[in-house]
Amino acid sequence: MRHLVVAAAVIRRGPTFLLTRRAAAAHLGGMWEFPGGKTEPGESIDAALVREIREELGCEATVGPLLLVASHVYPEVRVQLHFFETTLRGEPTPQLGQQMAWVDRDDLRTLPLPAADADLVALLTRDRATDDGLVP
Repeated sequence: MRHLVVAAAVIRRGPTFLLTRRAAAAHLGGMWEFPGGKTEPGESIDAALVREIREELGCEATVGPLLLVASHVYPEVRVQLHFFETTLRGEPTPQLGQQMAWVDRDDLRTLPLPAADADLVALLTRDRATDDGLVP
């Protein structure tokens, strides 16, 4: 079974978070996700996240604090996700034809998201604790 280490950006604008939609033909196609992607051999998690944001959204990113590490086993792959608070420099513009949306925190639970994102969604939506920051 393949094992992937993935870096994902939690990008906030007011009460909303930036999500992108996976291509239909991709693993977990059609699901919404926090932008990011897998690390390349020898690449740090931070560097992978900066690279992925540049490739996917056409802007620069500053990687902030680690919010959560989550692991999940899908039938075909095991993933370890590192979710980082991230700020963007520039306006994000999808570079790969993917959909992009700013999603209100209250709507995160209504979208089809990968099972590996469940703990992060729980963290971001619990008791409106994120009003003054991402982490209570």
